[in-house]
Amino acid sequence: MSERPPISPRSPRAALEPEQVPPPPKRSERARNPFVVVGNAVITIVLVLMIGAGGAYIYGKQKIEAPGPLQEDKVVNIPARAGMTDIADVLQREGVIDNNRWAFIGSVFALKARSELKPGEYSFQKNASLRDVIGTMVEGKVVQHAVTIPEGLTSEQIVARLTDNDIFAGTVKEVPREGTLLPETYKFPRGTTREQVIARMQQAQKRVLAEIWERRSPDIPIKTPEQLVTLASLVEKETGKPDERSRVAAVFVNRLRQKIKLQSDPTIIYGLVGGKGTLGRPIKRSEIQQPSPYNTYVVEGLPPGPIANPGRASLEAAANPARTRDLYFVADGSGGHAFSDSYDQHQKNVAKLRTMEKQIQNDTVEPADDPPPPAAAAPADPTPTATTPKPAPAKKPARGGPGRQGAAQSTTTPPVIQQ
Repeated sequence: MSERPPISPRSPRAALEPEQVPPPPKRSERARNPFVVVGNAVITIVLVLMIGAGGAYIYGKQKIEAPGPLQEDKVVNIPARAGMTDIADVLQREGVIDNNRWAFIGSVFALKARSELKPGEYSFQKNASLRDVIGTMVEGKVVQHAVTIPEGLTSEQIVARLTDNDIFAGTVKEVPREGTLLPETYKFPRGTTREQVIARMQQAQKRVLAEIWERRSPDIPIKTPEQLVTLASLVEKETGKPDERSRVAAVFVNRLRQKIKLQSDPTIIYGLVGGKGTLGRPIKRSEIQQPSPYNTYVVEGLPPGPIANPGRASLEAAANPARTRDLYFVADGSGGHAFSDSYDQHQKNVAKLRTMEKQIQNDTVEPADDPPPPAAAAPADPTPTATTPKPAPAKKPARGGPGRQGAAQSTTTPPVIQQ
């Protein structure tokens, strides 16, 4: 029999422990490769960056699209040549963005709009987000200011209006030729130069004149578009009532056909003051026959050029006058005119106007407390002339000029006109 080794008694704990701990497994040569170590580090860094970028994207998206602090719509002017930081300062000062201007700068970079921000005057909506604010400036949605140029102003008067308007920049080097500007309502952004405004008005006038000239009545005694503008300027200055323009034009056209002097009172004034447009006092009797290239009481036919800048409606009326035989018109006392084709009827219309004026004068004079002594009695009213100063006619609100006078008056006694 073989001998067995003696069994030495062991405790339960010792019995559970291995008699010899096995050595740890050796690390593979591939795991110890430096390229593997570097690759693992790179992957770890990329994962961290991706997680960070995702978080930043989510935060930035929320920040860009979050409602802004603006409590109501506001117009803000971004000056020319302003840098991104300067723009942020302006927007922050005006309350368009919050106090963290770096959020605006970061949003500009995120939206790739650094080189696309345009200066100008912008209207930002209430609670506009950073995306809205930046998008407005990128698209250049500047505020458009409506500017109304009334019909019947001279070029000099129009230039004066543009000079007084502070939304425009620069100066007008030369007053445009009379009649080359189209009175209209235009829209311009702040900072538009006055020369640009003039150029736009001239382009509009050329376009409208060409359209109307093509549609003119073939039998009017007008040979050129320039003559059409001249006739339209007389119509413009004679009446402010839309329904009278074509009939006033007809009076002038009928007189041109019959080679009768036009006798338009505004031409007297233009011959005296030129582009200033207004005389500021009644026309003197001696001025009615005062020689002037524009005075149609003296010259035959049309004056040498326009006496104002007529609007589209007057150009249309001059190109397509009413089919009448009227040769005279005089104020009717209600803002319009009474027309007639004979001198006798014209004199009756003048008499009606005289009677109406006297009645108005009597109604407006208050009686004195005590009758005046005979020596202080007022002299008798002088003999009336063929026409009298007419009340200023009712005009469109856009017209700011003085009251127009009746034209084509009697050739027997020159009128004394109140301008």
